Parts: sequence; structure tokens; C-alpha cells
Amino acid sequence: MIPAGGGSGDGTGSSPGALLHLARQAAAAGAEVLARRGARTPGATSKSSDSDWVTAFDVAAERAVRSVIATSRPHDAITGEELGTTVPPGAGPGGAGIRWSVDPLDGTTNFIRDIAYYATSVAAADGDGTWLAGVVHAPALQRIYWASRGGGAWLSDRGEVRRLSGPRAGRGRLLATGFSYDSAVRADQVGELGALLEGFGDLRRLGSAALDLCMVADGTLDAFMERGLNEHDLAAGALIAEEAGVVVHRPALAPMLDGGPSEAERLAAVTAAGSADFIARLTRTPHPTGGTP
Repeated sequence: MIPAGGGSGDGTGSSPGALLHLARQAAAAGAEVLARRGARTPGATSKSSDSDWVTAFDVAAERAVRSVIATSRPHDAITGEELGTTVPPGAGPGGAGIRWSVDPLDGTTNFIRDIAYYATSVAAADGDGTWLAGVVHAPALQRIYWASRGGGAWLSDRGEVRRLSGPRAGRGRLLATGFSYDSAVRADQVGELGALLEGFGDLRRLGSAALDLCMVADGTLDAFMERGLNEHDLAAGALIAEEAGVVVHRPALAPMLDGGPSEAERLAAVTAAGSADFIARLTRTPHPTGGTP
């Protein structure tokens, strides 16, 4: 059962609650594919570097997610990490209407190595680009995070459901981040760590931006910042953090239905979540590649 305020519906309407209902079903279908991972190491193929991988599970999970969405909403556009962009007939000019952003397996390297921090991420936006619903389903952790616009953020942790309200004071402060697959960008990121850690007691690098954002929402982490994310990495997690009351800075990237950002644009863009002071410090600090995050 989805708690009051967490959204409801049959998935056929375009309200945030109805879209959330369908997003939860779709993310569960993807997570069910990931849960079939056996004891053997899954076969993997390198995509862009020796740390950027794809497995048959990534593709199968995305197909499962898309099947659930297309069955209920055949005219919606879908953009996904592995299978690209689909704008079916009837979606409207330029794909206007509801669009889904799918990351079938965020944390593929973790998945390959049997590290529990990986998840299926599903989010829905309207034609103006406003995110309305998002789900991050982590089968190995037995956690499901979800949010709908105006409906709050929620977590089911091994079946126990609670509403999320962001970081709590009094325990020291933990920052989460990630590093680019691009070696030059990664070198810049390492050089920035000293300044970035100002005001924090320690750093965590868990390997899934979607879960990092969710763990700021649930108070496990105090802030998150990463450069070079794709939209599908952050779409659901950013909404969940926002609905938990966390301040989120989303990068202004070229629309996915227009082909998405260039590689240079993506690598320079910063996603962050945390306190208002943390976000203000990031967004007013000149960036090594020029401009501000």
C-alpha cells in the first residue's frame, strides 16, 4: 500500500499519483530482472572505458521497464540508458506529453562485483520538463524509494514504510560523490575534493548516483555532488530528494528529445543535493572548466 500523500491511481491518468503508481510497477519489473543475478559474475562489455560497463541484465531490465510503461501508456515517450529514445505515434509534436526517463541498472560496476548498491530508476516528466514521479528500486538492499510531485518522499526498507525528511543534525556530516569515467575529468574532480569537503567530516563514494540522492533524502548522507551525470542517473533520485525537503541543483542540459547534451556539456554539468548553504557555495564557485556548475 502507498501511504496517504504518496500517490495512488491505476497508472492510466497523468496526475503525479497515477504516474507514480505506474512508475513503481515499472521499476519493480526492472528490479525483478536484477534480482535474478546468481552467484556467478555476470558477463559484461566495456562501453566507454575500463570502468564503464553494460551487461545483459541492463538491457533485459530496461526492456521489462519499457514493457510495463508501454502496456499502460503506449503513447508516452521514453528515454533510456541502453535503448535510447522512443517517441511513438500519437505522442504529440516533438514528443510533447509525458516522458519517462529510465536507468535500468544504476551501479552496473557494483552489480558486476556483487556490491549491493545498485538499482532500477524510473521517472516521469510532463511536456514542460517538470518531474512528476520517480522511483528508485534497489533489490539487493530491499529498499524502494519513491516520490510524486507534492506527495512527499517515501521509503520501504524491507517492508517498513516511512516518510523521508532529509538529513538530521548532530552526527557529523557526510558528503557523497562520484567520479567520471573520463580520466581528465576525474583528475580535476580529485583536485577539487579538498575544497569540496569543507564543512564535512568524511566522504563516501557508493557507486550509484540514484541511491546517493535517495540516501540524502533519507538522512543517511548529508549532501551529494557529482559532475558529468546523465539525466537518467538523477531524474528519479533528484525528485525524491526534493520531496524530502532537500535543496537540489539540477544541471540545465539540452533536452533528451532534442538529442540530449553534448559530451562536453554533460561532463561540465554538476548535480548536487544538500543544505541551501552547500548548494549556494557550489553554484557561486567558479568551475575549473569555466563558468559555474
